Amino acid sequence: MFKVRKAADRGHADLGWLDTYHTFSFSSYQDSQHVRFRTLRVMNEDTVQPGGGFGEHPHENMEIVTYVLEGALEHKDSMGNGEILRPGEFQRMSAGSGITHSEFNPSQTDPVHLYQIWIFPDKKGLTPSYEQKRFDDDKMVNQLRLVASPDAADGSLTIHTDARIYLAKLDTDITIDHELAAGRHAWIQVLRGKVTVNGSELDTSDGMAVSEEERLNIQSLNQAEIMVFDLP
Repeated sequence: MFKVRKAADRGHADLGWLDTYHTFSFSSYQDSQHVRFRTLRVMNEDTVQPGGGFGEHPHENMEIVTYVLEGALEHKDSMGNGEILRPGEFQRMSAGSGITHSEFNPSQTDPVHLYQIWIFPDKKGLTPSYEQKRFDDDKMVNQLRLVASPDAADGSLTIHTDARIYLAKLDTDITIDHELAAGRHAWIQVLRGKVTVNGSELDTSDGMAVSEEERLNIQSLNQAEIMVFDLP
């Protein structure tokens, strides 16, 4: 079973300093038909203008993964972390029992384009933690590269939930498969380009929910970048 979530159908807000699209209900965008998919709660695509950003705010009991497509994002948190996230880098923040953090675009000339993803953890009240990592491009060209998992497999980020996140950068007319174990589900998010998933066409910023399937067959129609979430 496949259900496409077209980019144009997402929630949208333009605050001047922030242009944001919400796949699922978030902030002022509330949609009872699109609250979450399995343990995936937030899939926000944000463009933050130069010098703009999110002031200090709290989170708890959520696994938060951030990926920058273009520009840079400066992160500071109550654990004492202060990092700048650049294109190709992933950040994982386990909010656990509670943290505060801020995120700003440190550039005065260039916007930052990013995805922020929230996934429910397996347990509440975990000790907050932070991790940031870059993965070699050659390990994700025309193949799915594991970037986050509950057991840090293959050097991936550690997320405290039964989910696995993959990234792939595909040349034109490349086909890759991903097997889904019994009872597993998937979400595919197209970051750039155009692909088909089991015959259904997805364009930039489209998503797809997959259930009751054994295999994903993904074919790139041009140069594309995708994330695949393997979920319980």
